Amino acid sequence: MSADRTGGVQSLERAFDLLERMADAGGEVGLSELSAGSGLPLPTIHRLMRTLVACGYVRQQPNRRYALGPRLIRLGESASRLLGTWARPYLAELVEATGETANMALLDGDEVVYVAQVPSRHSMRMFTEVGRRVLPHSTGVGKALLASVPPEEVRALLGRTGMPAATDRTITDPDAFLAELERIRALGYAVDDNEQEVGVRCLAVTVPDSPTAAAISISGPAGRVTEGATDKIVPVLQGVARQLSVALSNAGAAPLG
Repeated sequence: MSADRTGGVQSLERAFDLLERMADAGGEVGLSELSAGSGLPLPTIHRLMRTLVACGYVRQQPNRRYALGPRLIRLGESASRLLGTWARPYLAELVEATGETANMALLDGDEVVYVAQVPSRHSMRMFTEVGRRVLPHSTGVGKALLASVPPEEVRALLGRTGMPAATDRTITDPDAFLAELERIRALGYAVDDNEQEVGVRCLAVTVPDSPTAAAISISGPAGRVTEGATDKIVPVLQGVARQLSVALSNAGAAPLG
């Protein structure tokens, strides 16, 4: 293995490191920025970037800077679907423990996308189609995800989305929403209290150390997901989120044959 690491495997590690650094920088960087951040010499970075460009994972802009390429979109979409598949047993555990519908969602650009759901067994239950996209300011999962985003970035996102009201309970003021995110950080969970749909209440937490920002939630009629039920449900949510975090970490650590 040590011999491999001086050749192909090391090149793979370096290439993925550069892609992740590009993503962290907003998707577009120059060679000098990559060199300063990675510590790799410019000729090495230039060689790796040429390969990534040839494969379609990176493209070179007219200004000579490098941007993440469109071929990554297909990989990301497939990975998101797989993430939802891995999450389903844990969502089923949530349904078993709480009796309510369990969901998993990711932040994709300015929107929240649902990637997995396990429905409640109650005849009156919530249903959100997998693949559905919603604005984050009116959902529990969206609030949970934005609570870890810097305030200035949240404010910019809200400016782009416009914060439309889904119900008369939806928070539509940026300052009020940022105050809500501060409360979420202090409590460790988010609440959608009739803000996305009248009569529906959701509780959500993020999945710690997820490879991509992810949140899980339970949703149900406001008459069942009460303030009293919240105290019992939130620890269950947090426990399942920790289990899922461990599972996702181990999924990438399995040894190759």
